[in-house]
Amino acid sequence: MDQIRGLIVLLGPTASGKTSLAVALAKKINGAIISADSRQVYRGMDIGTGKDLAIYGRMTPYLIDIRDAGDTYHIAHFQDDFQEALLTIQSEGKIPILCGGTGLYIQSVLQGYIYTAVPRNDQLRSHLLDQDISALEKLFLSIPHSARFHADMSTKKRLIRAIEIAYWLNTHPETALVPPQPLEANVFGISLPLVERRQRITDRLKHRLEQGLIAEVEGLLTQGIPPDRLKFYGLEYKYVTAYLLGEINDTTLFTKLNTEIHRYAKRQMTYFRKMEKDGIAIHWLDGMKDEEQNCAEICHFLNG
Repeated sequence: MDQIRGLIVLLGPTASGKTSLAVALAKKINGAIISADSRQVYRGMDIGTGKDLAIYGRMTPYLIDIRDAGDTYHIAHFQDDFQEALLTIQSEGKIPILCGGTGLYIQSVLQGYIYTAVPRNDQLRSHLLDQDISALEKLFLSIPHSARFHADMSTKKRLIRAIEIAYWLNTHPETALVPPQPLEANVFGISLPLVERRQRITDRLKHRLEQGLIAEVEGLLTQGIPPDRLKFYGLEYKYVTAYLLGEINDTTLFTKLNTEIHRYAKRQMTYFRKMEKDGIAIHWLDGMKDEEQNCAEICHFLNG
């Protein structure tokens, strides 16, 4: 493994087995894992974000449990935290493995995103919150914006941020945003047949509910985290919070949440294909193979 150098990226849709593969690879090549997940940064949000901490064993991943639940965390924070983690790992002589499903975060460090300095527009956000994701997509596409602006439209929250940036750029054409140097990396993606992906998502949701997902969200509400803030943290927290507030029943909770997670996985894959169109080469792995086979394929590719 002495020939392996630089950053390795491992991405894929939710429930594709990224974490298990990343851990197996890290053990094989003396690697260290950096999480590229926009929600796993929060402490106390374990089941709903799928941290699967037991899989890491004695290994300590970077950028997990670095913020209190209720805090805000956005792409600029991730870029800074990623760079710090990368330097630490390299100084220890280990191989960094960036692993996650938040495509925007991954692309932001690979291609040096420059729009993280665009300020928030709380008035605009408040106006957009009541609109559904399809209406937000149409709005974003109607706003003239540079081809260099690679927006993530996989969630309502990221769409709102994309609209915010697009409006800001149109009203501040004189602003010069200098991009940082793009980062060289070998990127691997996990691909699954649609039927298998759907089955894994449904099985995992059942398992999370059995593990105590509802109790986890109830505990966060008890800590004083506002319901609107929890709903903003993504699908699991949105629908379980609605259930605890009596807005939906248990049957609706499962069916609606299950459907929305399937849709989210589809949007993730759409974004990964967009990354390829933007110039990021992704070497796709067969998710039906076991971890040992995929580790061998990655090492063969890197040493080739």
